[in-house]
Amino acid sequence: MFIQTESTPNPATLKFLPGKEVLAEGTADFRNADSARAASPLAGRLFDVDGVTGVFFGYDFITVTKDGPDWQHLKPAILGTIMEHFMSGAPVMATDATTTAHDATDEFYDKADEEIVLTIKELLDTRVRPAVAQDGGDITFRGYENGTVFLHMKGACSGCPSSTATLKHGIQNLLRHFVPEVEHVEQVG
Repeated sequence: MFIQTESTPNPATLKFLPGKEVLAEGTADFRNADSARAASPLAGRLFDVDGVTGVFFGYDFITVTKDGPDWQHLKPAILGTIMEHFMSGAPVMATDATTTAHDATDEFYDKADEEIVLTIKELLDTRVRPAVAQDGGDITFRGYENGTVFLHMKGACSGCPSSTATLKHGIQNLLRHFVPEVEHVEQVG
């Protein structure tokens, strides 16, 4: 098994491409070892590597966020953990639940704005999310209120130094262009 790695705009996060499907649909974002162990055997094992502070699963990639040690020290242990997991045939998730199902229930917007929200979601899905996934992350719609779009950034994008620029200059400008009602884009946790 050959696992490729790619750097991300976030220097604390590295993207791992195992050459296999990681999650068939949705994404999974883990920011602490306890929730990781409960939901995913692989994420739990990755948190056992000293210095790992975040794990994110996309369709065909895993991003790992670190705190402390250099990548040259962490990368071999992470690669070994990912390889052992996939070679064992164990499932990535303990259950079929991913964060996508959870995301939809956390949305807020006025029903009168439903057409605007559908347009925003379509733009996010077709133009923004594929680019963000290339960088090892994901972005989900959280809400729309009084001209402000609320988005949640996950994976490599969470805590990335350039995420504010991505939101303000990239996504905000794109949404304003196609949806004149959008005035601002804000990140929510």
